[in-house]
Amino acid sequence: MDTQTMIRLNGLTKEFAGGVRAVDEVGLTVPRGTVQGIVGHSGAGKSTLLRMVNLLETPTAGTVTVGGRQLTGLPERQLRAARRDIGMVFQQFNLFRSRTVLGNVAYPLRQAGAARARARAEAEQALAFVGLADQARRYPEQLSGGQRQRVGIARALATSPQVLLCDEATSALDPQTTHEILALLKRVNTELGVTIVLITHEMEVVRAVCDQVAVMDGGRIVERGAVAEVFARPQHPTTRAFVRSAVHASPVLDLLPQLLRKHGVADAVVATVLAEVGA
Repeated sequence: MDTQTMIRLNGLTKEFAGGVRAVDEVGLTVPRGTVQGIVGHSGAGKSTLLRMVNLLETPTAGTVTVGGRQLTGLPERQLRAARRDIGMVFQQFNLFRSRTVLGNVAYPLRQAGAARARARAEAEQALAFVGLADQARRYPEQLSGGQRQRVGIARALATSPQVLLCDEATSALDPQTTHEILALLKRVNTELGVTIVLITHEMEVVRAVCDQVAVMDGGRIVERGAVAEVFARPQHPTTRAFVRSAVHASPVLDLLPQLLRKHGVADAVVATVLAEVGA
C-alpha cells in the first residue's frame, strides 16, 4: 500500500441523463497530509468530482481509493462506515435549525452509535477547537455566517476524519470572515494532520491555503501542480485567466514575488511572470 497517498482517483467519470458528462475520466492523486485545491468556473465539474470522493455522487466509471481502501463497489453498510473517515463542509452550512450548536456537532457521532456522553464530550472538544465552546447552547439562526461555518467544520471534525472535503466553504462569506475560515482550515491541516480537498472558483483561496492545485474545465483537469509553480508558469488558457484575475483583483499581486521566491523560483522567472500579468 502507498502510505504517502491519501486519495487516488482513477478514470473517474460522471455521466448524467442525456449523455452529459459532468466529469470526464479524471485522475488525481492527493498526498497524505496536504491541502489540494480544485479550481474551475461554474459548471466545470468540480462539485460533482468532490461529491464522488465520498460517493455522495456515484461514479459512472472509474475508482475512488481513500486511505488505501477502494470505496467504489463497497456494500452500503461498509461505505457508510468508510465515510466516517471523510468529513464534509458545505457552502450553505447545512445545519439543523431545530438543534443547538452542540446538537449539530454531536449528530454524526450519535448516528455512528456513540453513547450520548461520549458524543457530547467529543462535540465539545470539536467546538473548542474551532473557537465556539461558548456557543454550544445557541441555535444556528443566532449565529453569524462565519460562526455557522465554524459549526459546520466542527461537525465535520467530530468523527476524527482523515480527510476533509470543502465544497466552496467560503463562497457565502465576506472577505474578513473568509480569511478567518481559511486560517482555521490551515490549522485543521497542520495541527490535526487532516488531508483537505477544497474546491473554489477563486485562485486567491488556493494561494492562501493549498499545497497543490488542479484546474478543471469542461469536466476534465486541464492543469495541475504545486501552487507556486502553477502561479509562476500557467500553461492552459483557463489557468492563465484564473491567475490573471487573481493577481489583479486582490493583494496577491504585491505578495506574488515573495510567494514565488519562497518556493525557489528564480528571480529571472519572477520578473517574467510579473511582466506577463502586467505588474
